[in-house]
Amino acid sequence: MKSQSSTPILDAVVECCDKETIHFDVPGHKGGRGLSDFDKILREKGLKLDISSARPVDSLNNPSGVIKQAQELAAEAFNADHCFFMVGGTTAAVHAMIMSTCKPGEKIIVPRNAHESIIKGLVLSGAVPIYVQPGINKELGIRTGVSSTAIKEAINRNKDAKAVLLMNPTYYGATSNMSEIVRLAHSRGMVVLVDEAHGTHFGFHEDLPISAMDAGADMSAVSIHKTGGSLTQSSMLLVKNGIVDHRTVMITVQLMMTTSASYLLLASLDAARKNLATSGDEQVGRAIRLSRAARERINSIEGLYAFGKELINGDDIFGFDETKLGVCVSGIGLSGFEVYDMLREEYNIQVELADGSNILAIVSLGDFESDIDALVKALEDISTRHAKGRRQTEQPILENPYVVISPREAFYSPKRTVMLEDAAGEVAGESLMLYPLGIPIFAIGERITSEMIDYISFLKEQSAVLVGTEDPDVEYIKILGM
Repeated sequence: MKSQSSTPILDAVVECCDKETIHFDVPGHKGGRGLSDFDKILREKGLKLDISSARPVDSLNNPSGVIKQAQELAAEAFNADHCFFMVGGTTAAVHAMIMSTCKPGEKIIVPRNAHESIIKGLVLSGAVPIYVQPGINKELGIRTGVSSTAIKEAINRNKDAKAVLLMNPTYYGATSNMSEIVRLAHSRGMVVLVDEAHGTHFGFHEDLPISAMDAGADMSAVSIHKTGGSLTQSSMLLVKNGIVDHRTVMITVQLMMTTSASYLLLASLDAARKNLATSGDEQVGRAIRLSRAARERINSIEGLYAFGKELINGDDIFGFDETKLGVCVSGIGLSGFEVYDMLREEYNIQVELADGSNILAIVSLGDFESDIDALVKALEDISTRHAKGRRQTEQPILENPYVVISPREAFYSPKRTVMLEDAAGEVAGESLMLYPLGIPIFAIGERITSEMIDYISFLKEQSAVLVGTEDPDVEYIKILGM
């Protein structure tokens, strides 16, 4: 019998706070330091700010007062024509983008390194993905952006496609030639949708890649909480006039929306917008300078490589977000997963993610020089104590998957359970993702390959977090069939 006096989540969260961990992950406010005005109000008012809809504070389901005003201010700040505040995360914004654009059976061109929220949006909408393979950096073992040439080829092969969906940027900071891809898509009457979860700060400093709205995209889903400073789960859906009817988007957003929106989240979006609009250039500029200084210092450490704008090739990496501090650690004989754990357990430093060869630290509005100094010194110490010589870079799944049936059709198809090791050649009845990243190793409706199974085995050996399958241990998976 469990004790009803226990509070496991609350206890765990309090313990994390008490450790005073140095955060190079999201949310971008970094414990309130990146949004000090709102942090002060929260400390003073606390749960009194957690109110229900009342006439003075408007209603998110039919904004006509202060929420309408705040959304209009946000649209102006982000160079959009319309803005919808989202309290279900950017996942809900992505779903709304796809569902307001694509009907069941219509094609949508999507990079294969798309986030799981996009796959779930395809299940909800019934749209059929036409995957485009992103570039691959074999030295680092990471996927990059999609080239405009690859998008053009996909458009030419699928002239009946309804939309093109892009990422701006990828998790590791690579961006595609947004303006050219928008031009190509619009020339064929296709809508351009952008998952801009990690690009909130684009548009607020000249040294960053172009934002989706500035590039002329029709809609973008922006995780303000990741790098813009708002509270986790708060997001915005930005819309440009033109191909897309914002009224259709509004009705679709309401399908995704709770009827009990949190005013804590809404207020944080308002505060984050003000902060970016009034001092974004200064704060984002400081984050860029801190990241540049960290790169220079890390690259002087034997066996480590902090990659940056030198990766730009004008093709699959057209631009690079310098606030994404990716570090390849394979030169010291450790995997990214091992270094991730060491930083957390031995140095009380939390980075955003790891893979077979790299770690990723996100530098944002709330970071200080002392944080950078602690990270660099920790990596220096790890390099000195653990260097074992270069290891073979573990490659991600490189080939374009074979989509047997659409994600929606697969979701509603009969399924059976098999051992993972016996699943090669079968059609996935569920998706499997490494988290963070949240990019499917295989997505529902795709053919599972032996290479995928080998990669999953490697990830399990590294104690990586795998999500999406009914079996939490990923010993068994669902496939299509009776």
